[in-house]
Amino acid sequence: MSKIQMKTPLVEMDGDEMTRIIWQQIKDIIILPFVDLKTEYYDLGLENRERTKDQITLDSAEATKKYGVAVKCATITPNAARMPEYNLSQMWKSPNGTIRAALDGTVFRAPILVKGVTPYIPTWTKPITIARHAYGDVYKNVEMEVESGSTAELVVTKPDGSVEKSTIHEFKGDGIIQGLHNLDESIGSFARACFNFALDTKQDVWFSTKDTISKKYDHRFKDIFSEIFENEYKEKFEAAGITYFYTLIDDAVARVVRSNGGYIWACKNYDGDVMSDMVATAYGSLAMMTSVLVSPDGVYEYEAAHGTVQRHYYKYLKGEETSTNSVATLFAWSGALRKRGELDELPELIAFADKLEKAVIDTIESGIMTGDLYLISKLENKKKVNTTEFLEAVKSALDKK
Repeated sequence: MSKIQMKTPLVEMDGDEMTRIIWQQIKDIIILPFVDLKTEYYDLGLENRERTKDQITLDSAEATKKYGVAVKCATITPNAARMPEYNLSQMWKSPNGTIRAALDGTVFRAPILVKGVTPYIPTWTKPITIARHAYGDVYKNVEMEVESGSTAELVVTKPDGSVEKSTIHEFKGDGIIQGLHNLDESIGSFARACFNFALDTKQDVWFSTKDTISKKYDHRFKDIFSEIFENEYKEKFEAAGITYFYTLIDDAVARVVRSNGGYIWACKNYDGDVMSDMVATAYGSLAMMTSVLVSPDGVYEYEAAHGTVQRHYYKYLKGEETSTNSVATLFAWSGALRKRGELDELPELIAFADKLEKAVIDTIESGIMTGDLYLISKLENKKKVNTTEFLEAVKSALDKK
């Protein structure tokens, strides 16, 4: 059988720990037998980020802008405990945060639904798509430790040289401060991405912040969303039979828990980070979640929404058997290959991506699954398999297609 041909490379961003192992297995077992894979490879493993002083992450983002489609493995965002483990010169920032800032996109995350896995919130019969703003806030913050007796001020020097100041706090004891920022242009791109995605998928949009407390910062998000919707999208939404509404983040949580799903929940950067994990877990597993970053100029970066599965990696290093769920990483590859096929007008590549996703779901619904799903699946004839056995089962299902 001749392999499916590609015209333009994908940007391939390799990662860390157990997901790095799975990454190579997916290529070897699932993709390379069928596709003449063309990628521009970037190693975002923590050792290489240290070696290049994180330049590799910036290079991968620029390559994504050039080629238009990227697929990314999960990566470590180091904390203090990782410093001696990887002999780091500094705690490098989140690669995801760096790439998102470079592309100024919106992250859309939605659960992968399979028979036998009932959401922990049983009314959720339809997927909830989290739309996460991918720029600024805590991910681009500036922080300081403050000693007792200090006065912290927010200072803005305007273009005309004048200065505006506001006292943050007069410290009577030691403490900490943090500075956040965002950009009107980025917030506007976020709003348009959400509204366009809603029109494409015929889903309502819910947007939530905490503007009652954050009367300038969060209120700016609310105002920009409202202005863009009223001026550019209201009539389009009415014609499509879908709606947009704003509510406070705490009210949104209550509404979401009582809902049936089937809408887009737009969140600021950190809110989207937290809520996408909550939604994924409530649907069954963090490893059963698609994630794609979409930039305003039509650049796409597909990734798994979970971490590097550190605990399983340490077992793997000891030679112990692991049963790690690879579904989110498989769907990152299928999503990227499908988009590459769409942009390059390659129907065979699009069909392969569709068949791969169907093979993954069919494998799970036939009762073959990894340990996390085995614990929550209600299928009667289910079988727990290890990491590699699951991929080989998917390959077998794909062969039949």
